[in-house]
Amino acid sequence: MSARLQSLLLCLLCIFTFAANTQAKQAPKHVAITQIVEHPALDAVRKGVKDVLREAGWSEGDNLKWDYQSAQGATATASQIAKKFAGDQPDIIVAIATPSAQAAVASARRTNIVFSAVTDPVGAKLVKAWDQPSKHVTGVSDLTPIDLHLAFIKEAMPEAKSLGLIYNPGEANSVALIKLVKQYAPKNGLSIVEAVSPKSADVQTAARSLLGKVDAIYLPTDNTVISAMEGIIKIAEQAKIPVFAGDTDSVKRGAVAALGFNYYQVGRQTGLIAAEILKGKSPKDIPVQGIEKTELFVNPDAASRMGLTLSADIIARAKEVVK
Repeated sequence: MSARLQSLLLCLLCIFTFAANTQAKQAPKHVAITQIVEHPALDAVRKGVKDVLREAGWSEGDNLKWDYQSAQGATATASQIAKKFAGDQPDIIVAIATPSAQAAVASARRTNIVFSAVTDPVGAKLVKAWDQPSKHVTGVSDLTPIDLHLAFIKEAMPEAKSLGLIYNPGEANSVALIKLVKQYAPKNGLSIVEAVSPKSADVQTAARSLLGKVDAIYLPTDNTVISAMEGIIKIAEQAKIPVFAGDTDSVKRGAVAALGFNYYQVGRQTGLIAAEILKGKSPKDIPVQGIEKTELFVNPDAASRMGLTLSADIIARAKEVVK
């Protein structure tokens, strides 16, 4: 082979190598996001994730491929979505809410997964411990400060003695929360009456089963129940039973009050973790994070429709008074 030909081949090799490296650098990152159901709190999480990634330099249609699918409340659908995403091999799967996170971890064992709005990541078997994320899995927990919630309900309704709970026993996050409610209820002079709702279609029936048995109703951050809470609100207004919630978005939908998290900020916190992983950090080096700051949202008009008058002190302390 002549020296001239060797030089030409070497030049072509350099060109191809440069082109390949340039293409690799320009290849968009792929983030696939799965959500168990669409309702304001979880939608806010998704928006927070997307906003942070954009601020960090990843824009959909430019250098970010963004896939989103909702399971519409069905765990079987969540599993199908997780399997599809596993086959797509994205850089990260962001799984919002416990059922979607469990499905993702079960199906996409070699894909980086960032969960969000998961109440009990250890109980849900997503990680061994908060400070021991797995090789591919970490995220943000929205464990509710149940002790503060029950103390607030007692403050708002000093005469209340019985509290109704509506939840889906098939959701690991709800089971964990109900266990905490039962733990703290006696300390606040409250007895518990349970009403289970395995499906969204069962929510109103569960609410009616509490009539005449409870002084107030508490809705934990249960995806099945929250997705159909308008039916509960209607029944509660007719029966004059105040409804308290575990998430602040539910106050805008008719609950009396909630001492909870801003789920958009939960999403932003999740997005920061996702951004670190996209930059090359391993999930195992990012401990599971919790949310410490709570905000009080109140809806005096909703309270009035349910036969309750919130004190001026409570209203004054609120981060937001819903009109």
